[in-house]
Amino acid sequence: MGKFNFKDEQDFEKVLAEAEMFYAVIGKVHCPYFGSDIAFNAKGLRHLKFKSDRQARSHKDQYSRLKLIRYAPEILKLSKTVQGIWSVRRFEEQKTNSRWERMMKDVTYYEFIAVLDSVRVKVIIKEVAGGEKHFWSIIPFWGIDKNTSKRVLHSGDLEHD
Repeated sequence: MGKFNFKDEQDFEKVLAEAEMFYAVIGKVHCPYFGSDIAFNAKGLRHLKFKSDRQARSHKDQYSRLKLIRYAPEILKLSKTVQGIWSVRRFEEQKTNSRWERMMKDVTYYEFIAVLDSVRVKVIIKEVAGGEKHFWSIIPFWGIDKNTSKRVLHSGDLEHD
């Protein structure tokens, strides 16, 4: 089992607390690809915990993303190329006249893939038209266990995975 695989609820609570403290102090990170700063705001942390406004991610899913969050700022600081860009039109929450409204907006996602400390991850940056670029997600690399057909997260140390 990789070091990013879910263990138990007690470990999850510890990882969650550490990740939230780490995330709170990041603020912004300069990305050479954009030549500008990327915000690490509440939207990104919320996305690591929830798939949508009313649907929480499983603790297993949250655990791996929260364990990997420490790599996101470093990957963005080093990234001079982007591995993927995709644009969509979707409804986004926006505060207008002191209330929240859902408005159709152009949204662009940027994908950066890197290997740090023998760990391969994908970092997603989100940009809503008229807004700042911000961290959206970190996605772990995984393989499939041939015996159980279940997803197995790899730390890159094949001797112990």
